[in-house]
Amino acid sequence: MNTPFPSNSLVDMRSDTVTRPTPEMLEAMMIADVGDDVFGDDPTVNRLQSTVADLLGKEAALYVPSGTMGNQLALRAQTRPGDQIVLEDGAHIYRYEAGAPAALCGLLVTCVETPDGLLDWTRVEAALNPDNVHCAPPGMVSLENTHNRAGGRILPQKDVQEISDQVHARGVRVHLDGARLWHAHVATGLTLAELAAPVDSVSVCFSKALGAPVGSMLAADRATIAQAHRFRKMWGGGMRQAGILAAACLYALDHNLARLAEDHEHARVLAAGLDHPALKVNHPVDTNIVIIDVEGPGQDEALLGHLENSGVLGVGFGPGRVRLVPHLEHSDADIGHAVEALNSFAGDRS
Repeated sequence: MNTPFPSNSLVDMRSDTVTRPTPEMLEAMMIADVGDDVFGDDPTVNRLQSTVADLLGKEAALYVPSGTMGNQLALRAQTRPGDQIVLEDGAHIYRYEAGAPAALCGLLVTCVETPDGLLDWTRVEAALNPDNVHCAPPGMVSLENTHNRAGGRILPQKDVQEISDQVHARGVRVHLDGARLWHAHVATGLTLAELAAPVDSVSVCFSKALGAPVGSMLAADRATIAQAHRFRKMWGGGMRQAGILAAACLYALDHNLARLAEDHEHARVLAAGLDHPALKVNHPVDTNIVIIDVEGPGQDEALLGHLENSGVLGVGFGPGRVRLVPHLEHSDADIGHAVEALNSFAGDRS
């Protein structure tokens, strides 16, 4: 049982990355058994890697400082510079990883636009380059589950399976950006291993949904992880007594996974409570992300300012869009307060 979080004057819904360790998580970090992970002898890191590899049904896993590093290691370890990577236009790897597929991996990025963030085989097939000397050879297709920019949408498992089957038949690898795969697991009832089974590699994040302060994991076959390990060192991701951080991730797995259903319910309550002519939630709320479309030029910034003045923090998510993310620090009262703040937005109704 987690001790309640210290009071905070703001209901911070900018992201689920803003959560703070509980006293119990901090205690687990303080008493962690540690070694030197660069030498491979930190027992807590090794236990976390083994645990997550088993959960995801993969041969091996590698602990990394961030989700961005986990994703980019997957790309670098399984492709060659000059290869094509196909992904959805709103994918985190494309939108929010600072151009790393080009800068670090030398990949040609092909983005596929969809109305809802959800890729299917028909769209992927149309985007894959032909086997032609003039074209960058397809090296990878990357999927995202849940899809952040699409409002935490869950990628249908039948599409994950079909895309992977078809892509593998062409000798191309599939990576799954599963930073919030935990949410898909809880919402669908599918095991993490079932969700990850069709793909070659999968990344998961501990500092978002699960509330740990630092860390992500890349899981794949042993050969891919061995390659990723080498590139992790090259990119400065080798950490020493990292068991202090890994202990928080193990604690989060044990205590914060099943409770994600509460965040999903809070997101549904938030979306259903919205009753304002200029504010709309135009996507199904599958998990814990609510994206609000705001009518009128500049009204997204006005809404963010109004929310902050009301004690609620959100984040801009493109022109005319504001994102709110319920997480483990939020109570029913916090969600109610956020709904009241949204509905009291005056804005420009002219």
